[in-house]
Amino acid sequence: MKEDIMTAKIVSYKEIVRDHVVLTKPGIVLLVLITTLGGMYMGQRELPGQMLILLTLLPVGLATAGSAVLNNFFDRDIDVLMGRTLRRPLPQGRIYPMNALIFGVSLILVSLFVLLFVNAITAFLTAVSAFVYIVPYTLLMKRRTHLVTHVGSITGALPPVIGYAAVRGTVGLEAMVLFAIMFIWQHPHFWAYSLKYKDDYSRAGIPVLPLSKGIKGTKLRTLIYTAALFPVSIMPYFLKMSGVYYLALATVLGLIYLVLALKAYLSEKGTGRMLFVYSLVYISLLFTGLVADMVRNAGG
Repeated sequence: MKEDIMTAKIVSYKEIVRDHVVLTKPGIVLLVLITTLGGMYMGQRELPGQMLILLTLLPVGLATAGSAVLNNFFDRDIDVLMGRTLRRPLPQGRIYPMNALIFGVSLILVSLFVLLFVNAITAFLTAVSAFVYIVPYTLLMKRRTHLVTHVGSITGALPPVIGYAAVRGTVGLEAMVLFAIMFIWQHPHFWAYSLKYKDDYSRAGIPVLPLSKGIKGTKLRTLIYTAALFPVSIMPYFLKMSGVYYLALATVLGLIYLVLALKAYLSEKGTGRMLFVYSLVYISLLFTGLVADMVRNAGG
């Protein structure tokens, strides 16, 4: 009997930890860390010291996680209405809302405190990213207008700028190019996601683009932004931020993205599943390729 009780407690602790990790949206945190590291490498033109990487990536990850937790906290009433979010810890009542609120705020505060040891601009940009995601995006606009995507894209585009600022102490043209790539990419990425889950958003009363402008209108905008992303994605080569290998990779990835966006536009189906999956592959390979090409050039 005693062993059973101890086992139950251990399982319970594991579930508590798992649920808190789920609240932080680990997939988003990982993508943010990849793009932040890409920005750091771009600013240093080589891999920065291990201590600087740790003092930057750890708090940036914590701030991203904290913002995700607060997003879960404020959206718990609509998450219960959507199939893809129904089983999250807060809608299921596995975590008390106040605990989630304290957890999220604590992660962000710890993050900003640590980033002050890097430099003030890095801490400031991280604070701006968290604020935009929590207040304008989650609290003010998400339930009112599809234009929220433009605001949310600012948060998604800041990580490489934060990484660049961490090693340079300033924000230069190279950082703004990385911001532009991420900012434009956010739009077709999320619109494909909203096509995939448009029924969920409809039940929750969230006016995402497919519900506000229709499926065809969403696909057209996705195609336009994907086309706009192509010339911006190859700018690092023409600004001598990268070499020919990155140019080749960005060209191939961009052309595939364009073909998929055009195919989705011409299709009668209302799902954006394939386009959404490729958008994640695209941005991961693009930033990995950018860093790898810089490593190759440095070694040469």
